[in-house]
Amino acid sequence: MPRVSTAVTARRRGKVMTPEAAVDLIVDGDTLAVGGFVGLAVPEELLIALAKRFGETRGPRDLTLVFAAGQGDGGARGLNHLAREGLIRRAIGGHWGLVPALGALALDGRIEAYCLPQGVVSHLYREAAAGRPGLITRVGLGTFVDPRVDGGRLNAVSQEEVVRVMELDGDEFLFYPSRPLDVAFLRGTTADEEGNVTMEHEAATLDSLSIAQATRNSGGIVIVQVERLTTSHVLPPRDVRIPGIFVDGVIVGDAAAQMQTFAEGFNSAYVGGTHAEVEATGAAPLDARKVIARRAAMALKINSVVNLGIGIPEGIAMVAGEEGILDTITLTVEAGAIGGLPAGGLSFGAAANAQAIVDQPYQFDFYDGGGLDQAFLGMAEVDRHGNVNVSRFGRRLAGAGGFINITQAASSVFFLGTFTAGADVAVGDGRLRIWRDGTVAKFVDEVGVVTFNGAQANARGQSVLYITERCVLRLGHEGLELIELAPGVDLERDVLARMGFRPQLAPDLREMDAAIFTDARLGLGERSPLTLDQRVKYCADDNLVSINFEGLLLTTAAEAEMLAGVLEGRLHELGRKVDLIVNYDDFELSRPAAPRFFEMVRDHERRYALSSTRYSADALLRRKLGRAFADAGLSQRMYRNADEATRALGHRGPHSSREVGA
Repeated sequence: MPRVSTAVTARRRGKVMTPEAAVDLIVDGDTLAVGGFVGLAVPEELLIALAKRFGETRGPRDLTLVFAAGQGDGGARGLNHLAREGLIRRAIGGHWGLVPALGALALDGRIEAYCLPQGVVSHLYREAAAGRPGLITRVGLGTFVDPRVDGGRLNAVSQEEVVRVMELDGDEFLFYPSRPLDVAFLRGTTADEEGNVTMEHEAATLDSLSIAQATRNSGGIVIVQVERLTTSHVLPPRDVRIPGIFVDGVIVGDAAAQMQTFAEGFNSAYVGGTHAEVEATGAAPLDARKVIARRAAMALKINSVVNLGIGIPEGIAMVAGEEGILDTITLTVEAGAIGGLPAGGLSFGAAANAQAIVDQPYQFDFYDGGGLDQAFLGMAEVDRHGNVNVSRFGRRLAGAGGFINITQAASSVFFLGTFTAGADVAVGDGRLRIWRDGTVAKFVDEVGVVTFNGAQANARGQSVLYITERCVLRLGHEGLELIELAPGVDLERDVLARMGFRPQLAPDLREMDAAIFTDARLGLGERSPLTLDQRVKYCADDNLVSINFEGLLLTTAAEAEMLAGVLEGRLHELGRKVDLIVNYDDFELSRPAAPRFFEMVRDHERRYALSSTRYSADALLRRKLGRAFADAGLSQRMYRNADEATRALGHRGPHSSREVGA
């Protein structure tokens, strides 16, 4: 009788397989997570194979689909392949705008469907990977995601509770439960025989590692589509983005399924292979969209970290390039790019000449924690309360994407859009002409869906502007206030009569800068054109003086003396003590000018100030100036932005009547 060996023989498990073999591993009821961002790093070959299998066998069935960034092209690619009734039972996604086939199933109630903030979905992968029960965050409070509103549900058949309210130490938060993953479809560039995957040709690394870890620790399988295979142990370990211990299968996609984005086969500027000459692209034509981008670009602050949304906000980067100020700000994209020039269209998420590319969950850590100085995003509907809808309009389902994360945490938020939809306007000679107004009003009494909550923004102390081609509004404590009007526009006929409500009119309602409506450059690359006198503003209602030292360079004692004289005159003429708040962004003070400058500060605080605060967005500048103020015997505390500095004033309001010199 032959003997049976009981010895264990180590065998290497082959991980390379066909797309057909990979999708055969999926069973009915699985939860499938798909990586990618718009058209970046989408595992197209796997999605096609899964759709084909279902078409031929009617299986697998009743999958739960989870995605963060709406992987699709607005047509038939990406997650649109999976828009098959019976294949998908439930879909939980961060953005739906480019997956209309899937969205149609949701709108018709043929699948359960939920929309959660993109950053929340991205972070939930990490929560699942670590075995934590879920995510606790403020992101989504007061929006359609809040369970007291819609709870992220997109139709009546969606009954599962995917978010709930909880209280910690007296503060409200939202709790999003973790969800185990059974299967992950991801994409990389190169894989070795053990499944170690690099992403050298991918424009972003996204959630890939977090999804793989979450699926592995849920007991699921990870399938990665790559461009090419190599022998084992030749990939630099620091370049491996998805370690082989998390990977169960590797498939090689053909060229059509391995495009870098859905718009470009390969652009080396997205991965640091070449440097794109951004400013040599030529000026965009002067139209309503560019007017909006130019007005928004005027609000860019030196050394600020910025997020630009898709659509009209993309034009800000072009204007900044034309003006030669791209290198004075840092543009970021929620997909993970830091620095460089964000791409648009179906390449959105990529960035040419990026300084760094981090994983998407880390980018949202930075965003959610308040790292963004400024955010410029689109708007589709705005109401009297300052609420914004970018999520849903009749049969059009867009979803939130990163919009909720970004707008709830940025220090200053700017919403950009044409005043009405479909208007025929002409721009030139320093003015705007409206030949025919649009048929769809964007400023309505109540938005259909709240994607941004104006009341919550006020409670957070955010600065919020709404910029159109014919006017600019800001969010006040009692709703929207009209602060600027385009030259050539009639206030009553062209603005107020076209709104679903009547905004407040600012006492200092002014005309938008006529230069915005010409082809000439705005000169944004030059130092601030403000005169010394223009750097001082007094708000009588709050008894507050704002002093703007942004971009000011003091090199000599004589220059400091001139500044002291101007401020002395403005403060003395008020005839009362006031609260002072001073902006030190990009301020430079030389050693010769310092003694007179600090003498001025000490004198003004003693004679004219009830209280005073100062701020700068630049952490290094805050440290340096803080040390200099301390050496001069003055308070060294500097805040990060105007809102923090204002809240720290211990505001006394307009009723203080102490006379100057008291």
